Amino acid sequence: MTYHVVLTGGVASGKSAASRYFQELGVTVIDADIIAREVVAIGSEGLKAITEYFGAAVLHNDGSLDRKALRNIVFDNKQHREWLNQLLHPMIRHKMKSLRDEAKDNKELYTVSVIPLYAETIHGTNEALQYQRVLVVDSSEVVQQERLMQRDGSSVEQAEALIKAQASRQERLLIADDVIVNHSDLQSLKQQVINLDRQYRDLARG
Repeated sequence: MTYHVVLTGGVASGKSAASRYFQELGVTVIDADIIAREVVAIGSEGLKAITEYFGAAVLHNDGSLDRKALRNIVFDNKQHREWLNQLLHPMIRHKMKSLRDEAKDNKELYTVSVIPLYAETIHGTNEALQYQRVLVVDSSEVVQQERLMQRDGSSVEQAEALIKAQASRQERLLIADDVIVNHSDLQSLKQQVINLDRQYRDLARG
């Protein structure tokens, strides 16, 4: 049996760095954000549906999705946001399942699925049944704010709004089986991933 781990965490918590270290250890990483881009690529059914619903204002001149324009439209509009989620989430889940099945067919010990909004979207679905472990990358809100301001040039207000739009630290930690504490440097993060890799390989072997 292939063991499936979901990796989640708040914005700017260090999910990308953690997933990169798992990849370096030879683990198959299935990233929901990458798949989310694939399902709205030029020529996709996802992009066609979005264009029909929101109009050409959400497209670049080359016909690709203008993510910033779409984000601005849905950020403060619950109805638009729910419609978009109902369109994209099943597409993303279907693709992620097919990649997990592929790893199982290849008899891989375990996979890591990166799902940033796992805590926000798990309720009312059977998604939790797909994974044996929930790994949360945890950073304080102060650290998240600092990283957002450095990484994206966000203002304090923008950073706070992004963090508050997501599940709280407490909500994420409540669903965690394992936690990576990422308040300091990348070397500490990497060592925690190495330790978890050993743990997950042992669990997968039974």
